[in-house]
Amino acid sequence: MAGGVVIVNAGATDYPGKLTPYVFLTCLLAATGGLIFGYDIGISGGVTSMEPFLLKFFPSVYRQEKKMSTTNQYCKFDSITLTMFTSSLYLAALIASFFASSVTRKLGRRASMLTGGMIFFAGAAINGFAENVAMLIIGRMLLGVGVGFANQSVPVYLSEMAPARLRGMLNMYFQLMITIGILVANLINYGTAKIKAGYGWRISLGLAAVPALIIFLGALVLPDTPNSLIERGKGEEARAMLVRVRGTDDVDREFADLVAASEESKQTEHPWKNMLMRRHRPQLVMAVAIPAFQQLSGINVINFYAPVLYKTIGFGSNASLMSAVISGVVHVFATFVSIFTVDKWGRRFLFLEGGAQMLVSQITVGTLIAVSFGATGTGHMTKAFADLVVVFICVYVIGFAWSWGPLGWLVPSEIFPLEVRSAGQSINVSVNMFFTFIIAQAFLPMLCHLKFGLFYFFAVCVVIMSIFIYFFFPETKNVPIEECMSVWKRHWFWRRFYDDDDKCVDHDINLKEVA
Repeated sequence: MAGGVVIVNAGATDYPGKLTPYVFLTCLLAATGGLIFGYDIGISGGVTSMEPFLLKFFPSVYRQEKKMSTTNQYCKFDSITLTMFTSSLYLAALIASFFASSVTRKLGRRASMLTGGMIFFAGAAINGFAENVAMLIIGRMLLGVGVGFANQSVPVYLSEMAPARLRGMLNMYFQLMITIGILVANLINYGTAKIKAGYGWRISLGLAAVPALIIFLGALVLPDTPNSLIERGKGEEARAMLVRVRGTDDVDREFADLVAASEESKQTEHPWKNMLMRRHRPQLVMAVAIPAFQQLSGINVINFYAPVLYKTIGFGSNASLMSAVISGVVHVFATFVSIFTVDKWGRRFLFLEGGAQMLVSQITVGTLIAVSFGATGTGHMTKAFADLVVVFICVYVIGFAWSWGPLGWLVPSEIFPLEVRSAGQSINVSVNMFFTFIIAQAFLPMLCHLKFGLFYFFAVCVVIMSIFIYFFFPETKNVPIEECMSVWKRHWFWRRFYDDDDKCVDHDINLKEVA
């Protein structure tokens, strides 16, 4: 690949078309669905570190924090109810993703986005006006339903609207919007924490309505994808839309392939049953392992609880929130690296390099905390050590942001053959939400009991997942989707699951072939 020349694998279909301003703006607007996910990830940790919030809803945690300010630093915030405030969203998102799949398929991608935006807005309103813990949890669960619908529909929408050779890059805009949402939430928390009247937490929670309105209003003006229109029997509209999004009248081949793919997909009556077939075993393993490992990397310890974590190691309220902002800024800019390199360097390289970077960072942070606080949590961290913790957490975030973060969404979406693709994506989303819930619920108790060993625990997980990628994940860079079986059939381990006559019949293509 050189000089911007497009290189296509032998046998791959290269459809005419380009990245028109219409498609760019459409995909950018659709990708803002990631803002609601990112905003919620970032907002909860900052809010739970605000004293007025703790005094109103979790007074026992507040008293425990003050009591342990000179004793055990690790157990300051250990509360099942407090962690349920954060984690309830992801349990709701897990359940909602299954319902969202049906809405997305039968009513269109826009309908699912609209539904997610409305429900997320309702959750933001309830949280902003909450007067008791029950209102907080109900609001969080409504937010989770909104996230479930958005995470199910937005990546599908981006894949179907993007020009063939740019699908990988445009898909990653969803992850970029997630990181922007996290950063904005951290900035808002930093500002609202300074409100003397003590209602800053209401503003932080209530402002979740803004990204909800963005995706809702955006979905009102977004067009349906050609694939969705074909699925619902609107062939003429689908062809007209394909002409508009590709910027050319020469769409006959692509349109015919979309129709054929739709007809073939309809012949698969039980995609969930087909998913269990022996020849889909490699992809099924990846759809479970990759999102699980993504969460077991420990990233959401940073995303959810960054201010709480920084307060645990001795930062003041404002300093802990500012440190979270710094992590958020780093996360956003590092994500751009993956957008521009994933099709050049490949998935395996980014997975393994990011894993090594995260491993070094976690061991270093764990060691700095161990030296400062020991096993009892009664020590003191010097400013130099605290600064180093922030630096290595940023190094960790950078490694995740250009590897397991975006690739955790991209890879499972590109490895499934058409007949089980929707079921595979549902598994990917549900596993991701399940492990997100587990980590969110377990982190504070784990910090209390494992102490600095918590970072070593996540370091071990990073070692395991890197070994898994090295031995069991074949490179999928530049492999067209219609040749999806080829990388698995040539792999030293997965080839045992295929017979010689196994074929991958798929009329779609992989869009990772841009220099």
